[in-house]
Amino acid sequence: MSGLSIVALDALQLNDLDWSALEALGDVTRYDGTAPDQVPARAGDADVLLVNKVKLPESVLSQLPKLKYVGVLATGYDNVDTAAAARRNIAVTNVPGYSSDSVAQLTFALLLELCHHAGEHSRRVLEEKAWSRQPYYCFWDFPLSELAGRTMGVVGLGRIGVRVAEIARAFGMNVIAYTRTPKEIAGVKCVDFDTLLAESDVISLNCPLTEQTRGLINADALAKMKKTAYLINTSRGGVIVEDDLRRALDAGMIAGAAVDVLSSEPPTEDNPLLHAKNIIVTPHIAWATTEARTRLLSIVTDNLSAYLRGEKLNRV
Repeated sequence: MSGLSIVALDALQLNDLDWSALEALGDVTRYDGTAPDQVPARAGDADVLLVNKVKLPESVLSQLPKLKYVGVLATGYDNVDTAAAARRNIAVTNVPGYSSDSVAQLTFALLLELCHHAGEHSRRVLEEKAWSRQPYYCFWDFPLSELAGRTMGVVGLGRIGVRVAEIARAFGMNVIAYTRTPKEIAGVKCVDFDTLLAESDVISLNCPLTEQTRGLINADALAKMKKTAYLINTSRGGVIVEDDLRRALDAGMIAGAAVDVLSSEPPTEDNPLLHAKNIIVTPHIAWATTEARTRLLSIVTDNLSAYLRGEKLNRV
């Protein structure tokens, strides 16, 4: 469909995928990334904008008179001023559910590393030759723990939280959950937040970042957790007060943490969690399996196709 101008402002993480279905809908221009001061020039003639983390506040939207549609290349859409978009009759869509399996999978990859330290043990065997120097047939440098019979506390029962709960039950864990809207899910008991903090051996954060969840995990919350508990965050960095978590880890108030997200990304070198004890930090990779990113681009294409037909799909 020539004539429709589609501009993707930060498509670096999707460049290895097949864009042909989207390109059949219009003339696509892709940028790996776009700085804030570059947005008006790059997007000025666009009918359709595709953005991941690029911010579109009202001050930017007001400079884009041709814009009719914004497709967010993610589930979260807090980078777009949706109220301002609505006032300007700009449709906004997102991509819900595309990465549920991938994010849940990384949740347990992080948790299993905390339980077994497989990566660290492998590093010591290969780089330090530590096994070769042992007098016995095996060694371990960290406490090893199993999940069966432990309690998983899930914060947020959206698609990802439900998937985490399902996998936790497959490991033989008991599952409790704290969620804004309680749900009837087999094998999952909804509890209040203080109960979840006190009873969980593992807490998995799977909630969106809102004014209600910002700083949810702070010094008070950490003080209510078990000293043997693990904290996993694959949601948004702002859910945790990072200085508080570092102090708790350094003081041994909880056993360990693993985070795939930080309050600013990429982080500055002085981010407190980069210097904490007993922590694993991965660079926001939970969403990024090939399968999840392929689903994402397919849903982005479906959303725009529906809009062009006069239909609503994944509107926010």
